[in-house]
Amino acid sequence: MSTIHHPVGALLRQWRQRRRLSQLDLACEADISTRHLSFVETGRALPSREMLLHLAEQLEIPLRERNRLLSAAGYAPLYSQHALDDPALAAARGAIEQLLKAHEPYPALTIDRQWNLLAANASVAPFLVGVPAELLGPPLNVLRVSLHPDGLAPRIVNLAQWRAYLLMRLQHDIEISGDPQLMELQEELLSYPAPTEQAEPTPASVLMPLQFRTEHVVLSLISTTTVFGTPNDVTLAELALETFFPADEASAEYLRQLAQP
Repeated sequence: MSTIHHPVGALLRQWRQRRRLSQLDLACEADISTRHLSFVETGRALPSREMLLHLAEQLEIPLRERNRLLSAAGYAPLYSQHALDDPALAAARGAIEQLLKAHEPYPALTIDRQWNLLAANASVAPFLVGVPAELLGPPLNVLRVSLHPDGLAPRIVNLAQWRAYLLMRLQHDIEISGDPQLMELQEELLSYPAPTEQAEPTPASVLMPLQFRTEHVVLSLISTTTVFGTPNDVTLAELALETFFPADEASAEYLRQLAQP
């Protein structure tokens, strides 16, 4: 009898290795036998739809890749994927618009998995004045604009620290998603000239602020990241809302004045 090898097994093995788990580790976490997991990974056994989703949950595989696993095993994709302007995402889009607007006069923006800008409030535009059109897209990639020598990089006072922080987040995103486009973006960003100073943390500060030079003042901003809870749509699962808050009163006052008509 010939053995049928299923491509889903190779994909599962790649995700297990990406998570730095042995077969024994994953088998224990998923409460299945190591032998059965080995048969699945080598293609000697085809997992049920329920088992495949269970393993994907244990491996914290993103929704986009869970659909790919299901398709590789011959099952229909489970998670929908709508464009952000689709009527099905009207409630989520409304929530995003409200959050962006409510955050003014402080900057806030929404990005996708590749760090492309999807939406921003009015407080973001002044920061992009003077940036060359070729860096503004579409799509406008937030990491590219931030670290490109012709973008915002010359205006960032603590560029070494901020660059290290952004590259750390990008590396984390790559490890989580395995996205080849993010890997290409990482390679591009690493090719940009690096700051000469060392990226040392500031011990006097609880949070590392983004220090941004304007014509009149150096703004000090701290950032937060918000994601949707328990999304069942690929697009929503890959969205992130980046919000910036002033780290001192001088920065807050400048942003308030900037927003006045």
